[in-house]
Amino acid sequence: MDITEILTTMEYGPNPESADDALAWLKDRQDWPGHFIAGAFHADPQETAMKVENPATHAVLATMPVASAATVDAAVAAARAALPGWRGLGPQGRARVLYALARHLQKRARFLAVLETLDNGKPIRESRDIDVPLAARHFYHHAGWAAAAEVEFPGRAGWGVCAQVIPWNFPLLMLSWKIAPALAAGNTVVLKPAEQTPLTALAFAEICREAGVPDGAVNIVFGAGDTGATLVAHKGVDKVAFTGSTEVGRAIRRSLAGSGKGLTLELGGKSPFIVCADADLEAAVEGVVDGIWFNGGQVCCAGSRLLVQEGIAERFYARLRDRLARLRIGDPLHKSTDIGAIVSGDQLARIRRLVAEGQAQGGTLHAADAALPETGHYHLPGFFTGAEPASTVAREEIFGPVAVAMTFRTPDEAVALANNTAYGLAASVWSENINTALDLAARVRAGVVWVNGTNLFDAAAPFGGMKESGFGREGGRAGLEAYLHPLADDPAPGPATEPVDFSTAPQGAGPAAEAVDRTLKLYVGGKQVRPDGGGSYAVTDGTGRSVALAARANRKDVRNAVEAAVKAAGWARMPAAGRAQVLYFLAENMDQRRADLAVSLTRAGLAEDAADREVGAAVDALIFAAGMADKLDGGLHSVGQPRMVAMTMREPWGVAGLVCDDRAPLSALIAGVGALLAAGNRVVAVPSARHALVAGDLMQLIATSDVPGGALNLLTGDPAELAPVLAAHDEVDALWLADPALRAAVETAAAGNLKPVMAGLPRSDPAGLARLLQGATQVKTIWVPYGA
Repeated sequence: MDITEILTTMEYGPNPESADDALAWLKDRQDWPGHFIAGAFHADPQETAMKVENPATHAVLATMPVASAATVDAAVAAARAALPGWRGLGPQGRARVLYALARHLQKRARFLAVLETLDNGKPIRESRDIDVPLAARHFYHHAGWAAAAEVEFPGRAGWGVCAQVIPWNFPLLMLSWKIAPALAAGNTVVLKPAEQTPLTALAFAEICREAGVPDGAVNIVFGAGDTGATLVAHKGVDKVAFTGSTEVGRAIRRSLAGSGKGLTLELGGKSPFIVCADADLEAAVEGVVDGIWFNGGQVCCAGSRLLVQEGIAERFYARLRDRLARLRIGDPLHKSTDIGAIVSGDQLARIRRLVAEGQAQGGTLHAADAALPETGHYHLPGFFTGAEPASTVAREEIFGPVAVAMTFRTPDEAVALANNTAYGLAASVWSENINTALDLAARVRAGVVWVNGTNLFDAAAPFGGMKESGFGREGGRAGLEAYLHPLADDPAPGPATEPVDFSTAPQGAGPAAEAVDRTLKLYVGGKQVRPDGGGSYAVTDGTGRSVALAARANRKDVRNAVEAAVKAAGWARMPAAGRAQVLYFLAENMDQRRADLAVSLTRAGLAEDAADREVGAAVDALIFAAGMADKLDGGLHSVGQPRMVAMTMREPWGVAGLVCDDRAPLSALIAGVGALLAAGNRVVAVPSARHALVAGDLMQLIATSDVPGGALNLLTGDPAELAPVLAAHDEVDALWLADPALRAAVETAAAGNLKPVMAGLPRSDPAGLARLLQGATQVKTIWVPYGA
């Protein structure tokens, strides 16, 4: 082909990246050196082995050992033994180690990029230009956090030993997302890479030795799903971080229920890609290329649901089809390849099955008209039109290079379609009108939203999901916070009291005092209501004498209260200053009723001085929460992409459950309620069962303090009965739990929609309230371009 033909056709010539160095490195390790434990490789000849293949050629690259339970034990023990020494290095010492890791990753960048492409099948330009630079960036960024952690996070420390399980779509990048913040926070690590893609983890283990990482600070075990399950359930592990499927994340949540381990989950997604009529269509088309065809669509935040405004839909689809025709599919080591190989035969079969279901359900598939390589796991990129929102391809994560397109007429309809999913990981909004773009970005329920961009990542910008896409963040300040916990212990239990008898049958005990009989009800939707079951239980003075009969809520009452809270969405939309005024007014009214509140507490068995302290602490806590309502700020983050800024917003969870016990019966309730309401959550609270009298007082106060109906609901009854019901409810977005005895049951039930559970007695002191206010929100990151 001469120069004239080249300029006429504009076809790319062959330009493969050499894999010689990586293949030679693999040949030298044909006998896998073993698992990386305590700074050395340990092989167990009794362990079974798995083959690691090149998905583009089916060639076997290595034979990997599968860690036994004994190997996992050894790795966790090594991490535990290394913990004092790693923390003893101090902030500057840990920062130097992280900096050294970043520099060594850069020095080995080309080798790592080639190894990643051989192992994963992604195009070399993605490994070279995105994955490896971002991996180094995370270690650089967290070297800074390591140096500043004690100043920036006073009163907190690392969890201890962290178990980390990562997926196969970004093997080295996910490793850096996990290991860098864990080490920066003073933890030690046991990491398990995916069985399909262990090679860059093996290389990283060798780099740890080169960079001078202390023995045992980083340990890497290899294996499949059973190895990961053994690791996360290990009793010697203090904190678990998992990235992968929602199904496995749910299983991990259940397996850790009641263990007290820290947990962050970054799970699946079905992210909306919203294209408005005024969007730059050429830019949006390239956004689709980066949003769903990047990495072969094997991206948890892939823009796999294309929501296109009706008036431009056909034009947009035509441009997409034209762009599909120009995508290059083939050898991932060729620098001009756009679409590489799917990671494995199993994943390819899953993609094919879901695509076939989409066609069988009436969708029209528009696929690239290209020849696939004869060898390897390849799938044509494409997109569906004509699929219903309830169809399989519109609901389930395909995790391949195929999107589904639907139309909308108005921004409201776009938001409804975007939020019509169990997931909430990411979203992309395309509009030339900044007001439209930011309005949609604010209303879509996703942990990350890109405006006129997609799949943008940086170590300074928090990343993570909402709803069934998991909880916790990776990157930035919020990501580091996930690897820290408060040094203060849960307050000690109060004096022992007789257990509450929740029987609804008459007890025959005489009253503690002569008085007009008081009717204690539930508080739902802004009014006092009788319990659905019609039952009551006896509130006693601690010596067995009855002081009142309290309404005993049941499952249906929980349903009614949650329904009322869902309908009170206006509370979240109210300006923070407005919420503050309401809470101040409630505090003012509580202060006027101090004596009555204290009497209700003493009648249920609390000593007079303790009751006075409880009321004072409760009023102070509510004033503190009110004052902070308009100070729950986000931030602007300097990211690596030019003319781009990442904003973090602290958003309410939505509907939050709060289940109290008999410790600090008023101040803990008000501290929790105050923090949640200040942040814009709607609350369904279960007060102390023993102190239903003071809950009755609060119902009267709430009704006269301008709290909108449904924003705060109170259900008295048995916490052991009500807490699991709240935890299992799909429209409850987060749950706070005081009684540790209920934690296992609650966290098991909460795995249904993967709501976070915050365990521990809500504290009314300023430091405790500050943590409650932080826990009352989740971080949403919005990427916005600026400049020309």
